[in-house]
Amino acid sequence: MTTVDKSRLPSRYVSVGPKSAPHRSYYYAMGMTEQEIAQPFIGVATCWNEAAPCNISLMRQAIAVKQGVHNAKGTPREFTTITVTDGIAMGHAGMKSSLVSRDVIADSIELTMRGHCYDGLVGIAGCDKSLPGMMMVMVRLNVPAVFMYGGSILPGQYKGRDVTVQDVFEAVGQHSAGKISERDLHELECVACPSAGSCGGQFTANTMACVSEAMGLSLIGASDQPAPFESRDDYGRQSGEAVMAIIAQQIKARPRDVVTLKSLENAARVVAASGGSTNAALHLPAIAHEAGIAFDLFDVAEIFRSTPYIADLKPGGKYVAKDLYEAGGVRIIIKALMEGGYIHGDCMTVSGKTIGEEINACSFPQEQVVVRPVANPLSPTGGVVGLKGNCAPDGAIVKVAGVAKKQFEGPARVFDCEEDAFEAVQSNDIEEGCVIVIRYEGPKGGPGMREMLATTAALYGQGKGDSVALITDGRFSGATRGLCIGHVGPEAAEGGPIGLLEDGDIIVIDADAGILDVKVDDAEMARRRTHWQPRSHEYQSGAIWRYAQTVGSARQGAVTHPGAAHETHVFADI
Repeated sequence: MTTVDKSRLPSRYVSVGPKSAPHRSYYYAMGMTEQEIAQPFIGVATCWNEAAPCNISLMRQAIAVKQGVHNAKGTPREFTTITVTDGIAMGHAGMKSSLVSRDVIADSIELTMRGHCYDGLVGIAGCDKSLPGMMMVMVRLNVPAVFMYGGSILPGQYKGRDVTVQDVFEAVGQHSAGKISERDLHELECVACPSAGSCGGQFTANTMACVSEAMGLSLIGASDQPAPFESRDDYGRQSGEAVMAIIAQQIKARPRDVVTLKSLENAARVVAASGGSTNAALHLPAIAHEAGIAFDLFDVAEIFRSTPYIADLKPGGKYVAKDLYEAGGVRIIIKALMEGGYIHGDCMTVSGKTIGEEINACSFPQEQVVVRPVANPLSPTGGVVGLKGNCAPDGAIVKVAGVAKKQFEGPARVFDCEEDAFEAVQSNDIEEGCVIVIRYEGPKGGPGMREMLATTAALYGQGKGDSVALITDGRFSGATRGLCIGHVGPEAAEGGPIGLLEDGDIIVIDADAGILDVKVDDAEMARRRTHWQPRSHEYQSGAIWRYAQTVGSARQGAVTHPGAAHETHVFADI
C-alpha cells in the first residue's frame, strides 16, 4: 500500500508542515519514526479495565488491532475509556451510573479524537453500555471506523448444566424463599462466570454485538468467538486493516454511509429474531440520533412486532452465546432473516461490501438447533414488543421471548424506587396476581434509568415470575425474563401517568395487542394530576446531576445533546 495523502485528513493539523514541529516533537518522544508520523493516525479505543470480566481481554485484542493498522501502513494510537459494569452495579445506587456511562463513553472518545486529530477509529467494547457508546461516537464523528466486540464469556457449569450470571441473580430469590441453601448459592456463584468476556446469554452486550454486525459497523463474524479464544485476534487484525482500507481506497463505508434507516431496521430485525435485550429499543434510537435519522421506540417496536423469533437463546430460551458461535454465529440469524425477506441486502458495511454480499457467501446450517428458519419460528412475532396506552402514551417495551402468559390484569402495588420494591420481594410481601409499579427510575427521575434485574430475578427465583407483572419507567437487564415492562413514558418525573398510579388501580397488559392501560377514567386522572408535585432527587451536583439536566425521553433514546440534525459541521470534514 502506498503512503496516504494526509492533505485532507484531520491529522494534518498535528503532523504536517513547519507549524506542526512542536506536535511532532511529542511523537518522537514516544519513539515514533518519520514514516509513522507521515501515516494516517488511527485511534484504537478500548474499555479495558479490571472492573469485570467483560473488559479484561480487550488489551490483548487491541494489540491485534494495532498490528492490523501497522500492516496496512497506518499508525495506531491506543487509548482507553471508562465502563460501568451492570452485573456489579446492579441492585443498588451504583446502577444510576450505568446509562450515564454510555454517553460519557461516547463523549470521552469524541474529545480524544478531536483533541488529537485522529483520522480513523477502531473501537473495542465488552460491557453493555460501552457497545452503543462506541457506535454512537463513530456515527457522531463520521471518520472511517470499525467496531469490534470483545466477545462473550464461556458458560459456567453447575450440576451438569450451563449457567450464566442470570442464574446467580435468580438464585438470590431462591435463597430468600428457602429453596436453596447458602452453600448452594455460594457454589453457584463460584462457577457461573469462568472466564473473560461479557455475559453469555442474549443479554444487552450480545444483543448489541449482533446489532453491530447487522447494522454493518462490524466485520461479519467478528462478534462470534468467546473472549478467551485467541482466534478473535484475527478479527482484530482484520478490523485494523479494514479501517485503513476505507481511508486509503476512499471506500464509501464511513459510519453515516453504513448507518441508514434501512440498516437500523436490519438491526432491529436481528434483535427481535434473537429474543434480544429491551435495551436495544433505547440504544438504536440513540445511534440513529447521531446520524440525524428519526427512529424512535415506536419505529423499533413496529419492526419487532413483524419479525419472527427464531434464535433459542437465554434468557427466554435454552442456549448461550458459545452455542450460537458453534452453530454458525450471528451471520446465520441474518441469513435466515434474509432468506425470509426481512433484511435490506443493499446496505453498506465497513468491509466495503453490502450486507447481502457478505451474507450470500454463507449458508444456513440445517443440522444445528440454536437458530430456526423463519418458516419454523419459535413464535411468529419478535421476542421483544412495544406497548402503548393511557398508562404509557409515549410507549413502553417488553421482552416476550419465552413468556407463556402475554396478557395480565391485576391491582397495582406502587413503589417510588427499586430498593423499596426489592425489600418487599425479599420479605415475601408481594401477592400473586398484582402488578408491581416501580417509578421515579426514569432517565431524569432516577436519575439514570436503572435496570431492575435484582428485583425481577428475585421474583423468578421465588417462583413468582409468572404470577406477577412489573412495570417501570426504568429499564430491565437483557437477562430479565417474565412479563416485565420497561421504558414507560412519559416517566413519572415528567408528570407521566405512571406517576399518578395508586395502590389498587387495575393495570391491563396485553403484549399481543401492544396495550398498557390503567382502568382509571380521564376525570380521575386529571384530578390526581392537580395534586401531583415534581419530586427532588438526591443527586444535586456532579455527573449524574448534569445528566439529569440534559437527558431526553426514553422514547427518543435518552440522548443528551441535539444530535446530527442540528450540526453545522462534522469532525471528519475538518
